[in-house]
Amino acid sequence: MNWLDLDTLLTRVRPHRERLALLLDALMVVLAWQATYLFRLGFERWFSARPSYDVWVLCGVVAVYGLGLTALKVPQGMWRFSGFGEIKRLALVCTAAGLISATGVLMLQLQQVPRAVLALHPLFTLMGLAMMRMGYRMLYEHMRRQISGSAQEQRRALVLGAGDAGRLLVAGIQHSQGWVVVGFLDDGPGKQGGRIAGIPVLGDLSQAPHWVSVHGITHLIVAMPGASPSQRKRALELASATGCPVLTVPSHDELQAGRSVNQVRDIEPEDLLGREPVMLDEGGIADSLGGKVVLITGAGGSIGSELCRQVARYGPQRIVLYEMSEYALYAIEQALGETYPHIPLLRIIGDVKDLAHLSHTMSQVRPHVVFHAAAYKHVPLMEDHNAAACLRNNALGTYNACRAAAQHGVGRFVLISTDKAVNPTNVMGATKRVAEMVVSHMAQQAAAQGLKTRFMAVRFGNVLGSSGSVIPKFKQQIQAGGPITVTHPDIIRYFMTIPEAARLVLQAAAIGESGQVLVLDMGEPVRILDLAKSMIRLSGLREEEVGIRFTGLRPGEKLYEELLADADTTLATPFPAIRLAHLKAQDLGAQSAMLQGLESTTSLHSDQHIRQWLVEVVQEFAPSRP
Repeated sequence: MNWLDLDTLLTRVRPHRERLALLLDALMVVLAWQATYLFRLGFERWFSARPSYDVWVLCGVVAVYGLGLTALKVPQGMWRFSGFGEIKRLALVCTAAGLISATGVLMLQLQQVPRAVLALHPLFTLMGLAMMRMGYRMLYEHMRRQISGSAQEQRRALVLGAGDAGRLLVAGIQHSQGWVVVGFLDDGPGKQGGRIAGIPVLGDLSQAPHWVSVHGITHLIVAMPGASPSQRKRALELASATGCPVLTVPSHDELQAGRSVNQVRDIEPEDLLGREPVMLDEGGIADSLGGKVVLITGAGGSIGSELCRQVARYGPQRIVLYEMSEYALYAIEQALGETYPHIPLLRIIGDVKDLAHLSHTMSQVRPHVVFHAAAYKHVPLMEDHNAAACLRNNALGTYNACRAAAQHGVGRFVLISTDKAVNPTNVMGATKRVAEMVVSHMAQQAAAQGLKTRFMAVRFGNVLGSSGSVIPKFKQQIQAGGPITVTHPDIIRYFMTIPEAARLVLQAAAIGESGQVLVLDMGEPVRILDLAKSMIRLSGLREEEVGIRFTGLRPGEKLYEELLADADTTLATPFPAIRLAHLKAQDLGAQSAMLQGLESTTSLHSDQHIRQWLVEVVQEFAPSRP
């Protein structure tokens, strides 16, 4: 039997630790009784000189010691952590049980039991119980040292995936970083029963709960970066069902970006989406961005910053970072400078509501492509006392950016829109719908006047981990001990990852024509309550420990979002993840009136007046409040 087998054996009996400890302690009481007789009477007489009723006396003594041990909860102690505190408890038990036993023998006038045996037996028992615990601790620490190189208690891991990633993971963390890898699980029939780097493949993924209990596993690590999203999602679901914290090696994209396979990380919600990777026309995107000047408004935001990273991959001539927040601009400039030091960056602090500054910037840098990502997007925040600011930033800012782009000959202008613009029930969604209408109007004007700028919009739903989204909020609430707050048990949302959204925006920009609204395929809707429960499980906690509290829908919030209005239809594009929306035609005169009214709203500050104007302009806008 090797040390790992001994560790497995000890782990198997761990669920029965208390009963086994009490049994061993009782056995030690019996052995100490024999040793005391041997010490008192000598080897020749230690058995023959005993009274006939000695067995019954011994049974009574064992019972008294058993009651004492149980009363002080000695069997519940963990022997591998035994120390001076445990010895004090044992001394108390032995002293009390010895006195009670001796008193009982004397009261029953059992004269043939030697008084020296009654006096010495508690001491012999204490020595035996203490030596048994110290011996176990020494054995356990030696076993840990042989297995992991350290006598300290380690994080015991079960690795899901016995491929190259699992092998490299073990090479990187076994006997270091506080990890002990106990075994692998893999669905491959040819790997069952084998060994990788001396560590056994215990079974398939479905057996994770069994091996977690057998080996006392503290963490599960999913090491399947090359698996399909659906396979990876299944592995994560099986791992989370064990109740242990779940970690994963970096994904395929993260490994390509330079992360090491042994840099395990927490599970992120995007790992649970199970979405197939987006297939892009890399050549077409490179043609539209390579060697070009690209200006990105809102460059420091969640989508804007990822657009900057994705654009940098295609070798633009220059990226112009247009951002209102000084810190956000600094952060994205630093990130791009580290990863793409060869890409020239122009950092501009500017506000899209300032047409003069925006126009001056474009006249100086002459961008070929503009991605307009600057927007206010927090729905409840925009509902209360901020409707005017939201309209000016989202709608008027878009109008300013469009006019500046048309004036200075920008080749492509891409508005980043949202599913909340469809049948909006809130101010934020209505202002984004106005922004889409502005883009549509500018496309018609460009066609009529022979301008070369192509105006288009890309519409998608929520992105995982963006600022203000539920994911960072849920993480903070779990770390704080809960509860997680969910607005409604039936609320659903469409999600995609920030990098996925950014890549699809680039693809849409490459294939889109002027006046089009391109809709990204958001996959299956996600129930927010299920997402919250998954995040709790993956943290190694139970729902009862964290708690989930329903707070009610917030102002302007829907139970579900749509990507197209009822009267709209979509057409397929060469890319399954992108569809072309054919929206209802807008009257040119009504659009001109809308733009005039939009410019005049700069003098309005009342939420009521702003909502009234939006209701008049956006026919499908149905405010959730008066």
